[in-house]
Amino acid sequence: MSTHTQAIQRTFTGKVVSTKMDKTIVVSVNRTLVHPKYGKRYVQSKKYHVHDEKETAQVGDVVNFQECRPYSKTKRWRVVNTQA
Repeated sequence: MSTHTQAIQRTFTGKVVSTKMDKTIVVSVNRTLVHPKYGKRYVQSKKYHVHDEKETAQVGDVVNFQECRPYSKTKRWRVVNTQA
């Protein structure tokens, strides 16, 4: 008997900042955090390389993307859907 467990795939929402690569978009995800000592809120951003097979996303679009198998050295995410 095989006890194969499937990992939970993480999903993020972010804004497309670049579409210059072939079948790849760069998406920026912002998080709002609170400083532990001073209580001030600040924004932390991170960029992800996301696989876009149909090349439908444009700069400025909001996209949902999820974790997947590695497509390349830096791409481990794929587009789920796009909101203009």
